[in-house]
Amino acid sequence: MKYFLSLLLAMSLAGTISAQKVYTKNGTITFFSKSPMENISAINKQVMSVLNTESGELQFSLLVKGFHFEKALMEEHFNENYMESDKFPKSTFKGMVSNVSSVDFKKDGEYAVSVSGDLTIHGVTHKVSVPGTLRVKNGIVTAVSTFKVKLADYNIAVPKVVKDNIAEQIEISVSCLFDQKM
Repeated sequence: MKYFLSLLLAMSLAGTISAQKVYTKNGTITFFSKSPMENISAINKQVMSVLNTESGELQFSLLVKGFHFEKALMEEHFNENYMESDKFPKSTFKGMVSNVSSVDFKKDGEYAVSVSGDLTIHGVTHKVSVPGTLRVKNGIVTAVSTFKVKLADYNIAVPKVVKDNIAEQIEISVSCLFDQKM
């Protein structure tokens, strides 16, 4: 009987521990460049992300070639000339939701959070701190954030001939529905 109770307790703890991490394989990250000549946007719907709801640890990973544009030529230039996707195939973020204790993951609601960590783009890593929102609805967590990055900070060169076509700062928008539990 003790063995059975110990096994039952171990199984219930394993369920509790595994429920601390939620993830998605199809999060969405978009970017937008507004310039006097033209606006450019792209979307990647194959973003992998893991959130530890207890510790606040948050990670994102995406393949750069997963970004898609309205115009095929823009996508080609993005991958070959700017992001050098064959040389730098992935972009990542590893960080923390600093105020995760203020989020009640068992109660529906919208929670303002602050996220800090290491953002790696084009092989260059910088520390970033950005605002975000965690939404809880029916036990499912959604994370959203919008922030800007400077292309020069990540060694992304824009040729002078198209300098007026691409903004120096790009707006990044993140939306991840953490619908899987680990």
